[in-house]
Amino acid sequence: MLERLFHLRANGTTVGTEVLAGATTFLTMAYIIFVNPAMLAQTGMDKGAVFAATCIVAALGSAVMGLYANYPIALAPGMGINAYFTYGVVLGMGHSWQVALGAVFVSGCLFMILAVTRVREAIINAIPHSQKLAISAAIGLFLAIIALQSAGIVVANKATLVALGDVTAPPAVLAIIGFFVMVALDARKVPGAMLIGIIGVTVAGMAMGVTPFGGVFSLPPSVAPTFLQMDVAGALNLGVVTIVFAFLFVDLFDNAGTLIGLAQRAGMLDENDRLPRIGKALIADSTAVLASGVFGTSATTSYIESAAGIKVGGRTGLTAVVVAVLFLLALFLAPLASSIPAYATAPALMYVAAMMMRSLAEIDWEDPTESAPALVTALTMPMTFSIADGIAFGLIAYAGIKVLAGKWRQVSITVAILAVFFVLKYAFLG
Repeated sequence: MLERLFHLRANGTTVGTEVLAGATTFLTMAYIIFVNPAMLAQTGMDKGAVFAATCIVAALGSAVMGLYANYPIALAPGMGINAYFTYGVVLGMGHSWQVALGAVFVSGCLFMILAVTRVREAIINAIPHSQKLAISAAIGLFLAIIALQSAGIVVANKATLVALGDVTAPPAVLAIIGFFVMVALDARKVPGAMLIGIIGVTVAGMAMGVTPFGGVFSLPPSVAPTFLQMDVAGALNLGVVTIVFAFLFVDLFDNAGTLIGLAQRAGMLDENDRLPRIGKALIADSTAVLASGVFGTSATTSYIESAAGIKVGGRTGLTAVVVAVLFLLALFLAPLASSIPAYATAPALMYVAAMMMRSLAEIDWEDPTESAPALVTALTMPMTFSIADGIAFGLIAYAGIKVLAGKWRQVSITVAILAVFFVLKYAFLG
């Protein structure tokens, strides 16, 4: 049955490898089931309900991605989108969280229309090859920033933006050692090197008293306080339409960038540099966004942490289905899941970042009209902490430089339209 569903042999993988990949991906993204409720609770939403909603929509989105699109890519409420939901829409603009959920739901409806009509597919396929390579590397740098921040190795600084943290602190030391061990085990071809490293760092942290053991079982909290609480009428108000399109813009290009970056690194792009079954992947994402509004959480997107599972061999939708099952189990194992600290997953993210940086070597560095825009994408994405902004600035640079260099014929109509749209967006909407 699994062979018929996921075509394991054709993809050069096994059930064991897929299960290991799913477990690895889940461990690297499990932080969202605790970060997301804590953030959205600031809007007045019930924290327990958001916790349950986060697990449910992550399980649903990952399951649809695995079973329908057959890709090893997990979904969950996106970091960055949840910050905009909380600090931008509710706390910043003063809208209720019900209206914000309504905006998420309406944007999900628009996502589905764009996916079914293949508009989203056309946009993604139009992205130039050098930009696809740059997006993959940029996501790697993005992961590296997250990893260093999670370990406390890099901290904020008002004068220089970032600075070196306390590298003698136990979390930083454990993360560094975990990274060394993880890379060494992988170099020795030890199966599950990342999973071993994550668990090893977690156990070491508990033994040192750095991380408390939170227990194992608990009954899942009720989702009732946020279920079907979205205010669709409020979201369709003229003053909120811009918020709907902000959600649409961010999730469209966040998801596009993640899909391209992960697929490029996993060797899933076809001979035409396109992602097969991308329409199904986008429908899976759209379904998850709709579910986010219904159950009560910020919009869901494909997760860059899926790169960790791909790195250990995940190649089919079975990996995503394993992630889905683990998210459902997390409803009952919340105390245990919370025992895995961010500094334990940081080494895995850093190692995946190292692997994804290889994409830069494949860029044509002899052609500055290809390499310079690629560098813009690679640097802007982690520095703005936004996949969408990285893609936007990269496409603006690509179109602008090509035109000024007299190579305007190499700019597709779709890329030209996107570049103009992005310029207008930043000029008038910020």
